[in-house]
Amino acid sequence: MIPGISSVSALAARHRIGLNRVGRPVQITTGRRLSEGLPEGVDDVVVMLDAHCAFTGIPNDDTVIYWGAYLGTPDEVLVAGPVREVSEQIQAVRAEAQRRKGWIMDTYLLRRPLPPAR
Repeated sequence: MIPGISSVSALAARHRIGLNRVGRPVQITTGRRLSEGLPEGVDDVVVMLDAHCAFTGIPNDDTVIYWGAYLGTPDEVLVAGPVREVSEQIQAVRAEAQRRKGWIMDTYLLRRPLPPAR
């Protein structure tokens, strides 16, 4: 942990991406809320406190996930890619990390493709 650097900032930095895209909002939510569906009008959603891998309920589209656990520590684990392609990998890595350490602290960004420009 680095004072003043949130897990959200660390996630974006470690994946070498910007947290937001130009002129677009970012929403931070919980896994419980995500299980109700992706919020309308927001294409970049950060999810924290997701014990049940709610990303597995994301429709099979082109949404990309940037996932990280133990961010900023020697145990850091990162996975990124289209949700439909990396969902099972994240679940397996997450379960193994939790089994090994006894706890898990993970955060992820879901990024939908931007709508076509008008």
